[in-house]
Amino acid sequence: MTVMTAEQIEHFLDEVFPQRMGKIVSVGEMCATMRLSIGHEHLRPGPRVSGPTMMGFADVALYVAILAQIGPEAMAVTSDLNCHFLRAASGDHDIIAHAKLIKLGRRLAVGEVRIFSASDDTRPVVHVTASYALPDTP
Repeated sequence: MTVMTAEQIEHFLDEVFPQRMGKIVSVGEMCATMRLSIGHEHLRPGPRVSGPTMMGFADVALYVAILAQIGPEAMAVTSDLNCHFLRAASGDHDIIAHAKLIKLGRRLAVGEVRIFSASDDTRPVVHVTASYALPDTP
């Protein structure tokens, strides 16, 4: 069961993480979807979406999926992130991240994120697995 809506998470992130990338499309049970409009600052030569952009975007998407489940927690932090670049993402299209939590425990969350180009939602361009350390709750 989600404890925060997409709108509530956007407002929370505006306060604690205003430099984040992307907009929340939806949140659900153990998942979140986000969209990033690609600008010049996200590109590398080609023009292709840069690796750091996609890694950062995946990290934010998983954080959003976690917040939807646990509520507003600024100190849930990335403890591990493994990224596989599967194909180039054209800089001419937005990218979409689908984050899914695999495990949500008291102290650790583990999930995966698949990023797609908005021009092809059948073949991921990036696959990320990551874990988050969750703070102790009283």
